[in-house]
Amino acid sequence: QVQLVESGGGLVQPGGSLRLSCAASGIIFSNHVADWYRQAPGKQREFVATLTPSGVTDYSRSVEGRFTVSRDGVNNMVFLQMSNVKPEDTAIYYCSITYERTYWGQGTQVIVSS
Repeated sequence: QVQLVESGGGLVQPGGSLRLSCAASGIIFSNHVADWYRQAPGKQREFVATLTPSGVTDYSRSVEGRFTVSRDGVNNMVFLQMSNVKPEDTAIYYCSITYERTYWGQGTQVIVSS
């Protein structure tokens, strides 16, 4: 059974940093494409970042240059390092992985506010 568990969310001031983590069980992150998505209040879920098994990354235009996605193959985790955060980054952040179907975690809340 595949399970994804996100953590690391919280309240952060504009311009600050936060690192989100996603731990997986039942599936190996290094063998599949892992994604981060987010959903702001009243909006649809949107793509944030992706990391391929070979290490290729891609980001949405709104976060490129500020967010970095990475992987810890030993501990089977992926991370989203958020820097220079803005109020519009406020959302629930989800990690996902696709293998025959797409699996989602429960999400972690990020609030950017002074």
